[in-house]
Amino acid sequence: MRLSISHETAYQYENQVRASIQYLRLTPHDSERQQVLSWQLDLPRPARAQVDPFGNIFHVLTLDEPHETVIVGARGQVDIDPLREAEHEDQSALPFLRFTRLTEADEALRTFARGQCGHRRDRTALIDLMHGLNGHMAYAPGTTEIETSAAQAFASRSGVCQDHTHAFLACARSLGVPARYVSGYVYSAGSEHLVSHAWAEAWLDGAWYSFDVTHQLSRPERHLKLAVGLDYLDACPIRGMRRGGGCEQMRAKVVVTPATVITLQQQ
Repeated sequence: MRLSISHETAYQYENQVRASIQYLRLTPHDSERQQVLSWQLDLPRPARAQVDPFGNIFHVLTLDEPHETVIVGARGQVDIDPLREAEHEDQSALPFLRFTRLTEADEALRTFARGQCGHRRDRTALIDLMHGLNGHMAYAPGTTEIETSAAQAFASRSGVCQDHTHAFLACARSLGVPARYVSGYVYSAGSEHLVSHAWAEAWLDGAWYSFDVTHQLSRPERHLKLAVGLDYLDACPIRGMRRGGGCEQMRAKVVVTPATVITLQQQ
């Protein structure tokens, strides 16, 4: 499947911002499952591409003059292999056993994980965990915030894709299975879920397998990966800080559509 992406995020400030820094993980890279055909960022000024410790491509956008708005855009096309279920990497998966503040497993999450998986630590067990979390936590925008932890969202029985993913990571890690947060896009025609999306990957039998709790999918056939990390803070597409500005209004528009693939045949 070929996906075409158009993503624009605009920040409007009540007062002038004296200076700001935005960390952008908005650029996908090639892998066994996806091939980037074209991609570009539309930024107020050029920013140099770097690679973070998790292998993500990121840019640092620094604006050191007064401004009242910041508009960041990304667009391109990526081919997705819908048949590939796992991805292999050379980097160790062991760091993804570590809990963070957002993914700490309390007793309720540990008990839930054991109840869903028992002594099993295979893909079928984690698929059962994925379905169990979806049934326990209703998709309900506005019920959680960026700083809501997995334990808090699990206790409230509601959240969005970020919370579903954090809860899965907490459960998987409590079972001794390395798991990581993934940010990106998903093509979901007619869905009420935002196409800017988050899901989990778990390390099983020497490869990374995907688990999308929100959509209850264990094959990422419509998913475009941007970045990975221990939690949302490591992998979120845009994260920044500023001096001044007062109240902030943020508007995001993301369009994900299947692109037409044209095959040329020789006569």
